[in-house]
Amino acid sequence: MQIFAKAFLGAALATLAACATPEPGQNFADPYEQRNRKIHEMSKRMDTNVLRPAAMAYGKALPEPARVGVANVASNLSLPSTVVNGVLQADAELVVNNTLRFVINSTVGIAGIFDPAANMGLTKQSADFGETLHVWGAREGAYIQLPVLGPSTERDTVGKVVDAVINPLGLMFPPEAIPVTRGIKVADVLGDRYRFDNTISSTLYESADSYAQLRSVYLQNRRYELGMSAIADETAYDDPYADTAADPTLDPYADPYAALE
Repeated sequence: MQIFAKAFLGAALATLAACATPEPGQNFADPYEQRNRKIHEMSKRMDTNVLRPAAMAYGKALPEPARVGVANVASNLSLPSTVVNGVLQADAELVVNNTLRFVINSTVGIAGIFDPAANMGLTKQSADFGETLHVWGAREGAYIQLPVLGPSTERDTVGKVVDAVINPLGLMFPPEAIPVTRGIKVADVLGDRYRFDNTISSTLYESADSYAQLRSVYLQNRRYELGMSAIADETAYDDPYADTAADPTLDPYADPYAALE
């Protein structure tokens, strides 16, 4: 297993070494734009016909406390992966914080339904392997629109694959529990699509060029998360959290575009 992991990581880093670089005069690379736009249109049709109707039905069927509970459980399930990435980033504060959050919320919080850790000052700290690669100095690479998974970059695409491989949840739960955890994640996606409907629908269906707008918003938001410089020469960026910032029940790390991923 250790040999496989090292070989896999080596292949991932070799892939990143060949990442595309921006054209002169712009600070993002999109050499796959023609293909990306086709995938984007397919994603819009999927959102129109499947995701948004399902999210609206989910949001109306479940009362808000139930939706918050599902979101809390999904957030709790993501903590072991953030701890692994905290170790890889040598971020001791994140490792301790998120480990304590997971233990407290999994026990006192009844499998993460409630969030007593937050009341103790242990708020969630986000981390993923795309961020780990950034910390290690890997370049962002080209913008990519992934089928089903949504907007990404070459670096973050490698990160998504590695996160799936190194996620310790596979070792923590028996195989029969995997469908349950996946169901919770799907429900959380529907919940995100429901509560961020105004922002997502405005971007997808009201923009003059929804592809360029989504690319701009995604790169702005991702670079902000990583402490990178903002994207230039794109459409104006509207804060996707502006219409939800006053709601204390919302996860400040929730990505409104995760519902498109």
